[in-house]
Amino acid sequence: MKTNSFFAVLSFLFLSTSAFAQYTEVINSNRPGASIGAFSVGKNVIQFEGGMFVEQQDHKKLNTEVQAFGLDFALRYGLFKEQLEISWEGSYQFDTFTSNATNPAQEFNRNGFLSHTIGAKYMVYDPYIKSSQEKPNLLSWKANNSFRWKDLIPAIGVYVGANFIFSDNPYFPATEPSVSPKVTLATQSHFAGSWVFVSNITYNRITSDSKELSYTLSLTHAFDNPKWSAFVEHQGIDSDQYADALFRAGSAYLLGDDFQLDGGIGASVKNTPTRLFASIGISYRFDDWHVDELIPIDEQDPKGEDPKKKKDEDEDEDDGDDNN
Repeated sequence: MKTNSFFAVLSFLFLSTSAFAQYTEVINSNRPGASIGAFSVGKNVIQFEGGMFVEQQDHKKLNTEVQAFGLDFALRYGLFKEQLEISWEGSYQFDTFTSNATNPAQEFNRNGFLSHTIGAKYMVYDPYIKSSQEKPNLLSWKANNSFRWKDLIPAIGVYVGANFIFSDNPYFPATEPSVSPKVTLATQSHFAGSWVFVSNITYNRITSDSKELSYTLSLTHAFDNPKWSAFVEHQGIDSDQYADALFRAGSAYLLGDDFQLDGGIGASVKNTPTRLFASIGISYRFDDWHVDELIPIDEQDPKGEDPKKKKDEDEDEDDGDDNN
């Protein structure tokens, strides 16, 4: 019953909310954290995000340890309209699993996909469309960059995708279905000029025996030098096979409007297992095919006025006054 209610809420948001995402002048990457933002990359924009990670796991009760190295990637493309993107994402790990419960200790080398998904994200609500129509206060820098309660109203995006599990994957039980659904509700708020807060609620592997519910909270700050930013993140995970609370922190550096470098570290709070990990990566977008579009906001404007139409009408009135 709870699952049905959850999907009903997502369907309502997806079908009944009118919104228009905005293409950003600077690359909008989901790296280096685990959360996804509400914004899409923009129509006809191709974006690649990828990197490598290392991790050490020690399980106190089972007396085992894992030393891992892996690669992760995401390929995102803005399809048909500004609000919609499709994506292909994955994370592939190589590790050495050691059991110290025996004498001598036993080691096993493993490799496989930790995750492999294809899906689409749609931005169902963007509160910043109206904000972009507001005129800045030319007399006060503080007024334009200070905290405003209305800035906490988030943009909302919905992701729907599918997990693909290949045969003989050592990280999943043999009963794991080869295809299972994944949905994420993503919110994103910009406030006080240089802060971004992102939250995700994810229901993963829905048709699996190891279905997983998780949340992610991420806070990012851009420094006075706008090329640098830093983030802190918390992720909670709950499933029948694994539950944890993870914390991450890291930074990103812009080499240009379309090119970002990043790095991060993280840890768990449990000792079943204890997890320590670090990552580095890049993000790059190809936006040569993107064309800025005049985005109507009449469906979000209570007066139902198209700003371009209103501007044309005002110019016609001015012409009429000049003739008089």
